Amino acid sequence: MSDLRLSDAERQDALDVLEEHVRSGRLDIDEYGTRSAKVTAAKRVSDLVPLFDDLPSPRPSALVNGAAVPGVPVMTGESQVQRFLNASAVPIAIVVAIAVLVLSRGRLLIISVALPLVIAMLAGLRRRR
Repeated sequence: MSDLRLSDAERQDALDVLEEHVRSGRLDIDEYGTRSAKVTAAKRVSDLVPLFDDLPSPRPSALVNGAAVPGVPVMTGESQVQRFLNASAVPIAIVVAIAVLVLSRGRLLIISVALPLVIAMLAGLRRRR
């Protein structure tokens, strides 16, 4: 099997998948830094395999679509829409909380604290389904 070279888009996808593993708590920030540096330096699809072989789904598209190395199981990950929703729930909650705080001039401080927590809990419930 030929070992294909990685495109910039495939490297970026691999970095996005690593970020998802950090958000889910599978990787700490130091491990993310080490692996992301290796992803950035990767030239071929096979360079990505050892960086993801101990991680479950999601997997980078280069490993899923290219079936890089025989014998390495790959599973399809979340769709791009699901990743966007999972990644954007907390920033949206923070923006809404700040807007409520500014518009209420501090009177609704409890809502600006409770609203992000409720949204984060709902996002967590949505991920478990």
